[in-house]
Amino acid sequence: MDLQTLNDPQKAKQLREQTAQVTLELLAEEGGFVAGREQRLQLVKEIVDDALGLGPLEDFMADPEISDILVNAKDQVYIEKRGKLFLTGRKFLSNEQLLTVIERIVAPLGRRIDESTPMVDARLPDGSRVNAIIPPLSIKGPMLSIRKFSRERYTMEDLIAFGTLSRAMAEFLDICVKARKNIIVSGGTGSGKTTVLNVLSSPVPKDERIITIEDAAELRLDQEHWIPLESRQANVEGKGAITIRQLFRNTLRMRPDRIIIGECRGEETLDMLQAMNTGHDGSLTTLHANSPQDVIARLDSLVLMGNVDLPVRAIREQIASAIHLIVHTARFTDGSRKITHITEVTGMDERADILFRNLFVFHQQGVGPKGEAVGLFKPTGQPPTFLEELKAKGFSVDESVFSPKSEVRSPKSSVDGGDPEPHAPDSGS
Repeated sequence: MDLQTLNDPQKAKQLREQTAQVTLELLAEEGGFVAGREQRLQLVKEIVDDALGLGPLEDFMADPEISDILVNAKDQVYIEKRGKLFLTGRKFLSNEQLLTVIERIVAPLGRRIDESTPMVDARLPDGSRVNAIIPPLSIKGPMLSIRKFSRERYTMEDLIAFGTLSRAMAEFLDICVKARKNIIVSGGTGSGKTTVLNVLSSPVPKDERIITIEDAAELRLDQEHWIPLESRQANVEGKGAITIRQLFRNTLRMRPDRIIIGECRGEETLDMLQAMNTGHDGSLTTLHANSPQDVIARLDSLVLMGNVDLPVRAIREQIASAIHLIVHTARFTDGSRKITHITEVTGMDERADILFRNLFVFHQQGVGPKGEAVGLFKPTGQPPTFLEELKAKGFSVDESVFSPKSEVRSPKSSVDGGDPEPHAPDSGS
């Protein structure tokens, strides 16, 4: 069988139909071996799924409400649905069957997984991200993680409806993007960073040239003048890798109006900060961090990963002048995601400490009758220091939205299949 056929939806569908028909005919010849049409159809489906698909995982891949599929062992398969993890009853018959499914996933992508290469990270043609690891690195046998690619495109109105942020916060962020403020979206794993980043790109004017750089392409912009770039891992010979940093440096030669990095996680961080400080305003990226303040420590560490001989003060000066806003996201116990902070970076003091100003915060006040996170989106009473600059650029800003009296209750948890409030995959983000 040509493995590339499985990556062609039309050919794969035809092959499945042909295989199902042949299997039905064989079962019919067996007479009473399988009684009842429903039982025969179910058996045929299981045979076809095992022969051509992902076996016990096939139905999960087809379910749009499922965002993650996590195989911890042959008899331990979890899914994330509407923001919560569930142990399923699906099982693989053996480690060999699980390994066959993993090989079926990675082989058409030009990757391999064996004792010499016991770990693989890849992207499926539909955008879903796959990570697999086998013994001797994984103790319990082959393990597989699939972060499904969300096909839905969310808008700021959607995030407001989900309870991810208040309307005042949304309108303020809309203005900041149009005013070319440099913004970092921070948060933990699965907190909805990529979804928020994608929505924040929406206000970018249609006539601007936008270049996105990602490890695994997840962003989907509506603008026509959008150039998506994706890094490349080394091939089986260990050659041909193209890093985010290499792509970023090349991007600077492509006359970008806006640069969006899916996630800052390495030595490209210093290049990004320098670009922000040298005319590439309006840049957006995400960062793994536990709080707005933790963003600074993460940036320090990432800059130093580039083997640069810079004192902390010099790094902090770059950060203080490059970053305007930090939008922090968090995942709550009900599976919902919310923007818990919109924080301005206002400068640096004499001790090289970065100065912050919280503009909006989310205060959780309790848990509702259905387990949903209940709280308030609350302005702190402090407007941004660049408020007059926004007005001078012609933006109409209602100063009353920064008043603590403008708090908005968030009574709802989100219902989705990916990034609960924002249902999209996060990369891991």
